[in-house]
Amino acid sequence: MTDILIALVAGVLAITLHEAAHGYAALAMGDDTAKRAGRLSLNPLVHVDKVGTILLPLGLAVGQLLTIGRIAFMFGWAKPVPVAAWKFRDPRRAMMVVAAAGPAMNFALAFLASLALLAAFPDAALDDERLPVGFLIAFIEFNLVLGLFNLLPLPPLDGGRIVVGLLPERLARAWASVERYGIVIVLLLVVVLPEMSRDLGMPVDPVGWVLHRALPWVMLTELHWAAAVVEFFGGQGG
Repeated sequence: MTDILIALVAGVLAITLHEAAHGYAALAMGDDTAKRAGRLSLNPLVHVDKVGTILLPLGLAVGQLLTIGRIAFMFGWAKPVPVAAWKFRDPRRAMMVVAAAGPAMNFALAFLASLALLAAFPDAALDDERLPVGFLIAFIEFNLVLGLFNLLPLPPLDGGRIVVGLLPERLARAWASVERYGIVIVLLLVVVLPEMSRDLGMPVDPVGWVLHRALPWVMLTELHWAAAVVEFFGGQGG
């Protein structure tokens, strides 16, 4: 039960700050829609989506704990932050910046949590039973998974909107039109295809394959950088 609560709190915080980052980025680019809608708040309840923020992460956590005894993969979503692209001077480029702000926030949060973990618990291990260590590790993992997952180049994920901002206008319009089907495609790739293929004895999980290979590298990189920062300031203090 403690593991589930830790995962739930870590997930809600990560998703809340991810969404707030979109709103603050839009405000910085000239759109105050999110601010006027009260979506710049750090109150998680403002951003909570019953399915994406609570039920899905909780279901994933419970399912993994019951089957493999640990939480290896998590993702979710919150209520989309309202953005009025027409208020931007360069809507396509501005939307790309707004989209990138969410994953950037998650990677920054994972780095800060890595700093806290290495500074306060230098002897910590993945199977550490101390509550603060368990929370920090879960928070790091959730933020990295959320950041990486949202960088997949498929609208309405942030990565898809970043691609729209980078492509030539004609291709960008075509790729942006995928957004109306995007969430269905994402659910098919993330949930339906892996489950159906596993039942048929031929497991196919392209998103999981990518994330499970990218996550360890990104986590080790962030921990390496955090360790370097902790060592530097520790040396300065000495």
